[in-house]
Amino acid sequence: MRVPEKPLHQYPWYIRPLFWSQKRKYKQILKSGLLWARVPRLFTAVAHFYGALDRKNSPLDPVLRSLIIVRVSQINWCHFCIDLNSSVLLERAGSMEKVSFLENWRESELFNDKEKVALKYAEAITYTDRQVSEKLMENLRQFFDDDSIIELTGLIAFQNLSSKFNSALDVPAQGFCKIPSDHKEFAKSRLNSVRNNPDSRKLL
Repeated sequence: MRVPEKPLHQYPWYIRPLFWSQKRKYKQILKSGLLWARVPRLFTAVAHFYGALDRKNSPLDPVLRSLIIVRVSQINWCHFCIDLNSSVLLERAGSMEKVSFLENWRESELFNDKEKVALKYAEAITYTDRQVSEKLMENLRQFFDDDSIIELTGLIAFQNLSSKFNSALDVPAQGFCKIPSDHKEFAKSRLNSVRNNPDSRKLL
């Protein structure tokens, strides 16, 4: 990492419970958290913000939230975020296929219309050469009410903050999601199979 973490005993006592919570949930302390915690007020603010966005009673479906988080992380080249959040997506989706096909979501029938418009919205916000059009917002409103759009936009904005922070500081993956190294080739081969054989869609 471009900025080193500090020894645990050098962090303030009042943020150590957040480290313990991470260790209980993920079996290890997150390196990203150790960097944010060098400025304790920032760390606590970021932790509470994410907790509010990823709460159980969020109007956004857990799988959809994970899809958005991983896709934004892919765009921003955040290896840590992709690793951690792909493992969460895998757990929520129940299979590896949505993880493997996410970069090619436009060409895959694994994603429903609601997920696709949300992913398109996330990309329009995240890519610097794109903007959110009125047409896109109109399509978004077919699936989300005003409060859900606020939640969705907040989630996308937060993940841009988080993934750009981690990418800039070169926070490494910590081995949460053991995605096969050839998962892109696997995804491409499955897409070709679907195009060439409509019956193969039953396998997706």
